[in-house]
Amino acid sequence: MITLHVNGSERSLDAPAEMPLLWALRDVLGLTGTKFGCGIAQCGACTVHLDGAAVRSCQLPIGVIGARQVTTIEAVGETPQGRSIQQAWLDLEVVQCGYCQPGQVMSAAALLSHSPSPSDADIDAAMAGNLCRCGTYVRIREGIKHAARGA
Repeated sequence: MITLHVNGSERSLDAPAEMPLLWALRDVLGLTGTKFGCGIAQCGACTVHLDGAAVRSCQLPIGVIGARQVTTIEAVGETPQGRSIQQAWLDLEVVQCGYCQPGQVMSAAALLSHSPSPSDADIDAAMAGNLCRCGTYVRIREGIKHAARGA
């Protein structure tokens, strides 16, 4: 048994230590908001927070997480940064197809948690590797700026 701290709750999983966090979240815990994209930590669709930092869950074995806190898209709205990003996404209609957006929101919320007024360079660095097949990058950037302004 492996114990994970997910979205504020302690969860015990009967799963191998080498199972990627993505599959533990989706297949064992039923938290399907985190998406599978590429499986090699290159697209960002599987982004979650680990102690507040954005990480790719498709390559992170559950056996190395320990007591660190995992936050998924299902609970990021409980944080001020997550709530502001989600509202900005709605206000500016950032989403097109939406598949990548959980990862985009998670990366943007992590950015705002440590850089409340990010520069364009900060945004570029934080969002690098979060791919959007629909090309909504301009709206994503504007959404981050909108959330940072508290608008």
